[in-house]
Formats: sequence, structure tokens, C-alpha cells
Amino acid sequence: MSTNAFHSAQNGRTPRRWVDGLWKAVTDGNEHAATEVVTRALEQGLDAESVLLDVIARVQGRVGEEWAANRLSVASEHTATAINDRAVAALSLHPASRTTAERGRITVACVDGEWHALPARILAEVLKLRGWHVDYLGAQVPTPHLIAHLHRTNCDAVALSSSISTRLPTAHAAITACQAVGVPVLVGGAAFGADGRYARLLGADGWAPDARAAAERLALGPLPRPQPNHQPIDDLPHLADQEFTLVARSSTTLVRTVFTGLESRFPAMRAYNDQQREHTAADLVHIVEFLGIALYTGDDDLFADFLTWTSGILAARNVPPHSLPPALQVLADELKDFPRATRILRLGIERLTSAALVPVGNTA
Repeated sequence: MSTNAFHSAQNGRTPRRWVDGLWKAVTDGNEHAATEVVTRALEQGLDAESVLLDVIARVQGRVGEEWAANRLSVASEHTATAINDRAVAALSLHPASRTTAERGRITVACVDGEWHALPARILAEVLKLRGWHVDYLGAQVPTPHLIAHLHRTNCDAVALSSSISTRLPTAHAAITACQAVGVPVLVGGAAFGADGRYARLLGADGWAPDARAAAERLALGPLPRPQPNHQPIDDLPHLADQEFTLVARSSTTLVRTVFTGLESRFPAMRAYNDQQREHTAADLVHIVEFLGIALYTGDDDLFADFLTWTSGILAARNVPPHSLPPALQVLADELKDFPRATRILRLGIERLTSAALVPVGNTA
């Protein structure tokens, strides 16, 4: 425990109090109450970085967990996230957060297609608190725009954020493009794996599991300079088989084919209403997308883990995941001439079948 944390605990200002207050505010949809929680925490001695990481980020993590467990609707999750973003804005403008930029210059951005901007926003504020000049570009930054920004600035590094694995090919292109202009890249977010395996796979110059770790890594010294003439294919030689490219290009046709085939293999689907059919189609889109990402990364377990997560999400919403194995079988039949795709789909079916042997509600 740091001296500041010990001092706060001794005076009854532990983050738990503020976490509970902010959680109530965001779930009530009360932006003013959320701002007041953050302001009072700062004024009563909790340092700004702790408010960001131990209060706001913790509450946001719980928002995601509650959505996954079907205890928060999509609308409530969006509302809570927006209020947390406003809480970060209130903190950044508070006198307790004022610092002088004495280190270097960091660009913080989300990869193109990544709308989950709050983690990147929190990182940007943490880096500012630690004395960096930060250019925060926000969500969904097209790679050409990012590179144009780097050409205009004398940037020491780029911090790229992505939360969803389906953005990994785009992240890879952004990493390579930044490195091509001589700027090293630090990445973070759930898309890169809990242990950073996909950061290493895609050739990033650094990875951090959270904002605090990212700030500490940058404080240690410059990231290694990128290797010249590095190409994405250098990281992923298995892409030479073209399976990823062909699946990605035919994704719309694959979804339509599996949807039609599922109606005959899963008779219960014939009784689905329009909303259920719409949800099924959306699930199939995600299945094909994640199959493509498993092909891109060469990681079979990525797809199997996604299926396990999806099964849990469906179960939490009282939707039996029994339709998943038949859908995977239809897809496997359609891709029978693709060895890697077929292997990945077989593993997915085996994982789901094995999981189905555990009774619902058994947490052992």
C-alpha cells in the first residue's frame, strides 16, 4: 500500500465508498449525482488517478458484468457508460487534476471500428496526470487519419485501444502503419488477450493490461523503435493459405446459407417470431466474424472461447444455446474445403458439447 493510499484508508476515504456512490448514480441515470461523487472524492483527498482507475473504471467494469448477466439492458449499459464518460470529463476539469506536461508526447486512440472509447479516455487522463502531453483522438480513428496526425506531430509513441477481437486485423494494420512512420505502438484492451498474446502476435512494441500498467511502462523509458520495412504478413505467415480472406469476403453469403440450413437442422427455429429470427441472424454474423478472427490469428481457442462466452450470454437471457452446434455443423459443411476453418469449427462443437454435459447452474 502506498503512503497516499494508507493516508486515505486511515481517514475513511477508501474507494469502496465512492464506488458504491457512483454505481448508484450511473444505474439511476443521474449524471449530476455521478459528477458530484467524483468531485467530492477529489475534494476529500482521493487522488485523481485513484478516482479514475479505482472508482470510475471499476464501476464501468461492473457495468459490463451486469450487462453480460442480463441484469442491465443495452440501453442502461449505454446510459451508464455515457455518464461515466461525463464523470471523467468532470475530473479532468477539476483543479485537483491540473498538471504540467513535462515528459513527452503520446497519441491515444481507438482503432478504426472500435466504439468503446472509455478505456482509452481513462488512459489519456492518467497519462496527463503523470505529466505527458496527450493527444486524445477518441473512438474509431481511421488509420490514414491517425498517420496524418503523426506526420503533423513529434509524437513519442501511440497508445492504441481495442476491446473486441474482431478489430484485430484493423489493429494490426494500424500498428504496422504507425511503425512504418517510425512511431512505436503500445496496445491495450480486451481484444489483445488477457495476457497480451495478440499484441505480441501482431508485432506491437508494447502491451499493458490496464491504464496504470501502461503509464508505468511508458515511465520506464522509450518503447523500442520499430523495425524498418516490417509487413503484416511477416507476423502471420499462415495467412498465405487465404482462408481468412475468403471467409471474410464471403461472410454475408455464409450467414445467409447457415441461416437457411439451420431452419432444417433445428426445427424449433421454425416457430421463431421475427425478433427471434433477427437475433439468430445477428448471432450468426458474430459467429462468422469470430471464425474469421481465429483464422487471422491462427488461434483455434479464440473461437472456442467466444462460443463458450456466447453460450453463457444466451443462457443468462433464458435462450437455450442448443442451436449453436447445428449452426456450426452447417458452417463446417459449407467450408469443408478449408482445413483450418473446419478444424476450428470442430473444436467449437466439441467445446460446446462438453459444456452441455454440465447442468445449468452448476458452478463447480
